[in-house]
Amino acid sequence: MPWTGEVAHLFGRVQTVVGDGTDIKHGFHSRAEMDDGKMPEGSPIPGGRLLPPDLVIQDELHLISGPLGTMVGLYETAVEELCKREVDGKSVPPKIVASTATVRRSEDQTRALFARPLMQVFPPQGPDRRDSFFAETVLAKESPARLYVGIAAQGRNPKTILLRTYLALLGAGEKAYRHAQAEGLDPNPADPYMTLLGYFNALKELGGARRIIEDEVQSRLRKYSERRRIGEKREQGLFSSREVNFDVMELTSRVSTADVAKAKKGLEERFVRSEKASDRKGVDVGIATNMISVGLDITRLGLMAVFGQPKTTSEYIQATSRVGRDASRPGLVVTILNLHKPRDRSHFERFGYYHRTFYRSVEATSVTPFSPRALDRGLAGTVVALARLNDPEMTHPLGAKLAADRRDRLNWIVDVLRTRVENHANQPKDQTEPQATTVADRVKDLLDAWAGVVLDYQKEGIGLQYQQEVKGSQNQRLLHEFLHPEIGGKPPKVRKFRANRSLRDVEPNVNLWMKTLENEDLEPEAEGVE
Repeated sequence: MPWTGEVAHLFGRVQTVVGDGTDIKHGFHSRAEMDDGKMPEGSPIPGGRLLPPDLVIQDELHLISGPLGTMVGLYETAVEELCKREVDGKSVPPKIVASTATVRRSEDQTRALFARPLMQVFPPQGPDRRDSFFAETVLAKESPARLYVGIAAQGRNPKTILLRTYLALLGAGEKAYRHAQAEGLDPNPADPYMTLLGYFNALKELGGARRIIEDEVQSRLRKYSERRRIGEKREQGLFSSREVNFDVMELTSRVSTADVAKAKKGLEERFVRSEKASDRKGVDVGIATNMISVGLDITRLGLMAVFGQPKTTSEYIQATSRVGRDASRPGLVVTILNLHKPRDRSHFERFGYYHRTFYRSVEATSVTPFSPRALDRGLAGTVVALARLNDPEMTHPLGAKLAADRRDRLNWIVDVLRTRVENHANQPKDQTEPQATTVADRVKDLLDAWAGVVLDYQKEGIGLQYQQEVKGSQNQRLLHEFLHPEIGGKPPKVRKFRANRSLRDVEPNVNLWMKTLENEDLEPEAEGVE
């Protein structure tokens, strides 16, 4: 929002720019009104703006917590203020609808995010706790439910347990698939269990498991039908030998968006066994991190192996809910636990009770939008967004230089943030007053610094823009990324205006370049890694 002036259009501030870009006329028109390819001036809009959004839908509310929720709660101050409209002399904010399946203390979370003192749960609780307005809970004896199985082994390496679990699940799935195929069943009821979806809590664990899958799992599965109990005949065995694809499908943040879309499409395909390799279809093994906890709505999947207990119960519920979404094909979730980790051991010892009642164990979320570190990261972006997008004359890239002339008029931003702080927690006003005063003082300091930057540049005959939008000019930029290489040499006033371009921005990445030194005559100190 602070970086791009066109975001103002989202809030109803539609503008038609004519001439050299400094003459702004409020208005809009259709292509049918164009004359000889030229856009006419727009007629004024009543009130100077279109209606802003009056409904905000926040899906997966449980994800908007922790550091992400803290930053969202801060920026929501600007979003709500820009969405307000006047109705009969009253300021009306947008209605907010938030949905989630796993949340606790939602009233505290929504108040910290949206500063709304009143929250209503929809649909309301009915006379029967198993029935609501649009859903009915069906007992497991009436419709097969998702089955959870816990596996742990004292004194065994977790990777060994992972290997043997994958072999058993893939070999048993092949056995069931061939049996149903021989019976002529179509569609094959074993199809949902032919794709094993592996879930990992970290990329490090996923990377190690990938090597095991591509090497040992593939080589051992080729003769896995020979694994039988003593005296058991071949046709009575629980497993069948299987050839799996060498390329393991991956769904993680290190995979491009195009590859993720391709992977999802592959997971939707039914398994097809054929003598010709070109006619075979289906994914044998897919591995993923918590990026699949939401948004992966593939009803075909029925088998998942979870390596290690996820950090939160809500993440565990959301991730394992990716399988068994079809009531006629219940899901099987195998959780591999490491008994050397106290948390995993605790879950294993209480496995049955925990899974019968795990909705009770959903953790309360934490959102602190006005904590000191959150203000360091997001307050400058919020203040600049409010000033730039609310005032049409300051929306233009060169509008940043108007802050000095309009310094007194920008005090409304101080009042907005003060009110937000007073309402964002369910506490008496006398308890929130110190924090509100601190935030108000920081906002005043930012506005004073902004005006000071403008005046300092004006003395040198230099203008100011929000970022490098107007090319070939002598205008300096107001906003800098946190890791911008030039920010360290700027004056203290300028260094206050750092903002992220996206809430995806995290710590810097470091590239490691390997260089092989083949010259044996090199000095010892010149050898090593560059």
